[in-house]
Amino acid sequence: MNEDFLHYIWGFQLLDHAFLRTAADAIVQILHPGIHNTDAGPDFFNAKVRIGDTVWVGNVEIHLRSSDWNRHAHSSDEAYNNVILHVVYEDDMMIYAKNERLLPTIEIGQRISSNLQGSYARLLQSAAWVPCASSFSSVAKDKFYMDNFLERVLISRLEEKCSHIFTMLEFSKNNWEEVFYWSLARSFGFKTNSEPFEMLARSIPLRIVHKHRGSRFQIEALLYGQTGLLKADFQDEYPRQLLQEYRLLRRKYNLQPLACHLWKFLRLRPSNFPTLRISQFAQLLCNSHNLFDMIKENDVLLEQGNLFMLEASEYWHSHYTFERKVRTSSRKVMGASSADSILINAVAPFLFVYGQRNELQSFKDKSLDLLANIQPENNAVIRGWNELGYKATSAFYSQALLQLKSKYCQKKKCLSCGVGNRILKNC
Repeated sequence: MNEDFLHYIWGFQLLDHAFLRTAADAIVQILHPGIHNTDAGPDFFNAKVRIGDTVWVGNVEIHLRSSDWNRHAHSSDEAYNNVILHVVYEDDMMIYAKNERLLPTIEIGQRISSNLQGSYARLLQSAAWVPCASSFSSVAKDKFYMDNFLERVLISRLEEKCSHIFTMLEFSKNNWEEVFYWSLARSFGFKTNSEPFEMLARSIPLRIVHKHRGSRFQIEALLYGQTGLLKADFQDEYPRQLLQEYRLLRRKYNLQPLACHLWKFLRLRPSNFPTLRISQFAQLLCNSHNLFDMIKENDVLLEQGNLFMLEASEYWHSHYTFERKVRTSSRKVMGASSADSILINAVAPFLFVYGQRNELQSFKDKSLDLLANIQPENNAVIRGWNELGYKATSAFYSQALLQLKSKYCQKKKCLSCGVGNRILKNC
């Protein structure tokens, strides 16, 4: 038993109300349980309760035992002066509020269904891939319910991503184009190298990129030079030329390169090596001016999905890293799934943030529509949900399922989950 479960029971009033009385034997009628508070202070605000002949409006505090009130030092905390009812699993002592009034207390331990308690205990103790694995299909078959719940989960995922973008906007003094450039760079790192890619973009201001976007060679010299990967002892002509150009640009703009050890190659597929992704990123920067404005205004460009079908420069046809030539030469074009990943992880969240910051619902809708028109991701988590009975039909749902697994299932937050709620309410 834990307080989270008691909050759930109280919030949904899943207790036996018959002959409900306080410890002092006053009849209690719950008119409204109040609004759940997830911050500091009483657990429920603005509850409405009739105790005896008097209707009280105020706060409700919930504990496993009455004595927890004293252990948590609520009597000396003015935030708890307006508590009108103390709800406990076990009433083990009389409690007085700060003003020395006897605090009305109800014990609900024997008023909670044993089936409900048992179902919750099984969820907490489950060692399955998700706690509700054995019952999930019973909820998943209600497609209308699941789709609506997953839409809420998706929006929470996008709002979570907003926080990082908001931080960057604050740092850049609300320069949307600059921050979009940083966000795009981060997405080219594909998780493993996302941090160094963002650092790389931050190290080369967009105004410098714009000055040189007419020359892909100069853009690549800037990018590769700032990675710290260019070495003076390279023998291949291409990296030697890059280094020579970079030295001129570095002096001109007083640039400070990153440490080369930041870049990760181990256990990556060669097609995902940062050396290739940087060249593809360079093509994007050369092809496009005011990228965010273009994406905001051009729905067709997003729907076609070819904005990020980018090709690395000719040197990379026969290389994956500097100085190491491969036997078979081939064009290194970004695949459809990688291009979709950039739309999912950079473009869609940024459109959502723009709509949220500027109170423009049309951009939030555009973000959701974009995800709904992209193929779902194919990874172990999505395959796991598929095996349990829910098949994602687009990135809209695959993104929601990733959030569900990481933020609810892995943390066993079944009481906050629409699936867990449905299972428990059906007990």
